[in-house]
Amino acid sequence: MTQTSPAAEKASPNDELNRAIEELRGALHEDDKDPGSKPAAAAATPAKPSAASEGVATAPGGMNSALIMNIPVEVQIVLGSTEMPVSDLMALQKGSTVSLNRRIGEPVDVVVNGRRIARGEITVLEGDSSRFGIKLTEIIASAKPAG
Repeated sequence: MTQTSPAAEKASPNDELNRAIEELRGALHEDDKDPGSKPAAAAATPAKPSAASEGVATAPGGMNSALIMNIPVEVQIVLGSTEMPVSDLMALQKGSTVSLNRRIGEPVDVVVNGRRIARGEITVLEGDSSRFGIKLTEIIASAKPAG
């Protein structure tokens, strides 16, 4: 039985997400190799909690989609950014306007746990015109840390 340090037991959300993504990629590649695998519609149905999500280990390389689907991620829609001296920052008050590096109509970034994964357009929600959302226009294949 191997011992792990307390630091190794407490993985950051990014570490958990990275492991989950790699496990998902592995499972997708296995499906590509096996023509008799389940159809995509069956694979997309939500999985019931398995033994692994209840604290029981699964076989090495086994996909545990319930565990992956329950990992919390931080999703941000980045409208833009700017740089300013601290003196200007300290002078901001209610009603101040901060100019961003993007123009109206330009795509915004969708960032998940610090990685840009998509771009999209800001849109007003049909059912509630007082709220807005984002319509995805591009999914970024190799998500690299935003910055």
